[in-house]
Amino acid sequence: MPKSPSRKTLVTKLDAVFSEYIRRRYAKNDIAQCVTCGKKDHWKNLQAGHFISRKHYATRWNEENVQVQCVACNVYRYGEQYLFGVYLGEEKSQELLQLSRQSAKFSNIDLQEKINYFKMKINEII
Repeated sequence: MPKSPSRKTLVTKLDAVFSEYIRRRYAKNDIAQCVTCGKKDHWKNLQAGHFISRKHYATRWNEENVQVQCVACNVYRYGEQYLFGVYLGEEKSQELLQLSRQSAKFSNIDLQEKINYFKMKINEII
């Protein structure tokens, strides 16, 4: 009987699949745009930036909390949270903040289901 993947492996895999989906979902001809500065580049050169930190599992894989950002905005300018909030709007920003404060626990089955869901979403795009 094959060994089940570890929780860490599932989280890493989900992060990768989710990131690819986020970066590809609005791309036109493989070109996506940073939501905070407007830079356009191939989706592979951009990142999945989190409005609310990834440490909050309740919003870590939330499709509204995570948007395309360039490396400069996401890393060097610490996510440009103010501009990210402007992009989302005050109501959505507050909603995500409240959601992030909730406890969220995902079983390994939940994580695998999320992996399968985002793989399906990618396949719908490509």
